Amino acid sequence: MMSQFRVKPTLCQIDSCKAFCEQFEVGKGDLILTNPTYFEGFFDGCADGATVVFLKKYGKGEPTDLMVEALYQDIKDLEYKRVIAIGGGSIIDIAKIIAQETISPVVDLFEKKIPTKKTKELIIIPTTCGTGSEVTSVSVIELTVRGTKLGLQTDEEFADYAVLIPELLEKLPFRFFATSSIDALIHAIESYLSPKANPFTEMFSVEAIKLILHGYQEIVAHGEAARNEHIKEFLLASTYAGIAFGNAGCAAVHAMSMPFSGTYHVPHGEANYVVFTEVFKVYNRLAPDGKIRILNELLTSIVGGDGSDVYERLETLLSAILPKKTLKEYGVKEEELAVFTENVMTKQGRLTANNYTPLSKEEVYGIYQNLYG
Repeated sequence: MMSQFRVKPTLCQIDSCKAFCEQFEVGKGDLILTNPTYFEGFFDGCADGATVVFLKKYGKGEPTDLMVEALYQDIKDLEYKRVIAIGGGSIIDIAKIIAQETISPVVDLFEKKIPTKKTKELIIIPTTCGTGSEVTSVSVIELTVRGTKLGLQTDEEFADYAVLIPELLEKLPFRFFATSSIDALIHAIESYLSPKANPFTEMFSVEAIKLILHGYQEIVAHGEAARNEHIKEFLLASTYAGIAFGNAGCAAVHAMSMPFSGTYHVPHGEANYVVFTEVFKVYNRLAPDGKIRILNELLTSIVGGDGSDVYERLETLLSAILPKKTLKEYGVKEEELAVFTENVMTKQGRLTANNYTPLSKEEVYGIYQNLYG
């Protein structure tokens, strides 16, 4: 089978937000989608003439179809040539949608009843170190009318430019730093084991894993403030992981987090973290002699031990960064585990197609049971 690898957006590293505005001549004809914290703290005064839209006006938390539809009503008559997304995953996912020719009804867009066609130039500037969405062709929103999250993947959602500005992460609250960077780690590890992985994607996956885990060890050793000394590495790791999973895909961890996260409005990275190691323990039990053996050796070289307890040691390190909760602690009812399982088996095929080894309905349900608490 032919290996494929693409990095579609032009990647840029810029020292400051002011320098970005100058180099990209931000102003009239630009629609900036962001939130006040980012704009007022870093861009106010250097983006004169641009139309600025704050996503928080349309709702909090993960993006939904209702938020997109409300935003669409406010921008449908505006004239703009570029969409500039400055934010985390929610802002980036919605920016990819509003760069399309047809935005509404967004449910039809995600269910592929209407085609995607990007008619605006799209510039993405991440303000977290987790989604990697600046280099992927995927957006994910909660479809409230369907009761689940759904991903849309199409080349029309690639950005034209992905711009990395480390200063935007300096004031990121530690919890958001933790959930986003753990999400990046999961992107790197899932894509490494994907059947679509190849030597190109593996290179980016491995480097992201090393940067993130070594960074965590520095934080555990020297305190939360130590992350600021490594913030550029975390931002790079997020983009590396985005390049990897943008080509090789994510799998069961993301698939299993979708119905849980959509139902209980748990942030994407946090929901993935809840599911993460339990899925990999099952993979390791089902197919220990495959590629996961190489992954385990890499992880063991970082977290220590003899390899027999690699996922327990990994979880110990991650828990020192962000304590993990059970599904029950989020309010999940035990009878909902079967509903989540059915969703994974019937609606998340885009993701489960990338599983390291097939997981049966019984195995998926068993993972949820082990996570229930």
